[in-house]
Amino acid sequence: MSIESSSAAGTAPADSGHRAGNPLSVQSVAASPQASASPPFADPAALGLGAFALTTFVLSVVNAGLIAKGDEPVVLGLALFYGGLAQFGAGIWEFANRNVFGATAFCSYGAFWLSFWFLAQFSAAGLPPADAGKGVGLYLLAWAIFTAYMTIAAWRVSMGVFAVFVALTLTFIALFIGAFAASAAMTMLGGWLGIVTALIAWYCSLAVVANFTFKRVLLPVGPR
Repeated sequence: MSIESSSAAGTAPADSGHRAGNPLSVQSVAASPQASASPPFADPAALGLGAFALTTFVLSVVNAGLIAKGDEPVVLGLALFYGGLAQFGAGIWEFANRNVFGATAFCSYGAFWLSFWFLAQFSAAGLPPADAGKGVGLYLLAWAIFTAYMTIAAWRVSMGVFAVFVALTLTFIALFIGAFAASAAMTMLGGWLGIVTALIAWYCSLAVVANFTFKRVLLPVGPR
């Protein structure tokens, strides 16, 4: 999730179209287009953001009450294969591209979706009914803390990524309160915040793809 210096200038050099408008790299912000070397792999941010956004959107629609709670298992395949494995793979590619922020974010949220799949499939049924909400609430609180400190670093990346992390932090907080306090209203609020988070992440993913395809900054992500 980086913003290249060429994006900040509003133009992209012809030989770096694959990096133009990338919302996830901090390292490249200070580098000039002439000095920054091409990473060894194609930009994985579009895949990581897209996988995160789509899986978040589907679960959030359920949490927002737009479809029945009984339909929630529809997200499990996405959580395992797209939000989980595909996003985790994007994080590994970011490590290879020496993008610490992108690697940490994608691997962590890929692991989040894999852990969500495991929790829903194997662990949730074994939780004591009286305390299940508190257990799930603790799980969500821990992710809210992680997302909150990633938001601090996201401020240095781009406005698009910063907006994703602010919205996601609020989503986790609302869902934590909803689970811990058994509040359907807070869970529903978390669902709507999750939809907003997904839409912003989808825009950032589209920006990476569109800016690469058109070889210029067609969709800005707001340089820092």
